[in-house]
Amino acid sequence: MIELDGVAKTFDGTIHALQDVSFSVPAGSVCGLLGHNGAGKTTTINILSTLLRPTSGQAIVAGYDVVRHPAQVRASIGTTGQLAALDWQLTGRENLVLFGRLRGMGRKHAQLRADVLIHQFDMSHAADRRVDTYSVGMQRRIDIAAALVVPPKVLFLDEPTTGLDPRSRRDVWDLVSSLSAQGVTVLLTTQYLEEADLLSDSIVVIDRGRVIASGTAEDLKRRVGFGYCTVSPVNPADVPKIFAVVADLDGAEADQEANTVSVLAPNGVATLSEVFRRVDQLGVELVDIALRKPSLDEAFLHLTSSVTR
Repeated sequence: MIELDGVAKTFDGTIHALQDVSFSVPAGSVCGLLGHNGAGKTTTINILSTLLRPTSGQAIVAGYDVVRHPAQVRASIGTTGQLAALDWQLTGRENLVLFGRLRGMGRKHAQLRADVLIHQFDMSHAADRRVDTYSVGMQRRIDIAAALVVPPKVLFLDEPTTGLDPRSRRDVWDLVSSLSAQGVTVLLTTQYLEEADLLSDSIVVIDRGRVIASGTAEDLKRRVGFGYCTVSPVNPADVPKIFAVVADLDGAEADQEANTVSVLAPNGVATLSEVFRRVDQLGVELVDIALRKPSLDEAFLHLTSSVTR
């Protein structure tokens, strides 16, 4: 449903925003596009949604070339940017009707579609209030609803949960999952790697305009090549004591908020045994001590730091 082959984008002849970017996203799946700020994620989205022309290479969306058939691409997609694209003086309902009319719907059809989306997004209580009175989470929900006024084959979500509270973020997660189940292909950029891990069928990591890794979340975690040993005491006040006795081990970190101390475990059980020996001498009571796989956050940091080096 989405295919990029050797896509590059250069600005002013000197700024290489994208270089030889190639990946594909099957129909009805969710792909997480990850990267640091400035890595090229939004440029990729803008090319796929026909807002930018690639300098070279080819991009296909829903069977259409983004350069040769931009109108057909635009008719097949929905997109939301990092800022809500709404008329702040209109109500939520009026915004949805407006987007429907702009997409060629008759007035009655647009009104009926707005009603459906307002119910789907649980916005009935605020549908007839002006958008400038909405919370950030409500604005985001109406913004995503506007992208779905004409049901798209492909939906681009560029950091859709930035600034949302945890409940609103989970509402967006539920929405993305439901869209995928309905056969909509979703390309998602996000700074929240927990989000990508939970939602994505596949992940593409981009760094300095190049694809440096791709695969499932589990594939990327395995590429780290080692796990972690994590210690959780019963008493959070014991975290500094535990950290002190393992501080010389590679990757030692204390997370007071999570009540854990972790170290890299390149030697697996041998590392676990060494950590246990040191902690046992303290005589502190533990909730847990265990080996675990790296998180997607840790895999991402490992992959991008490897490129930097």
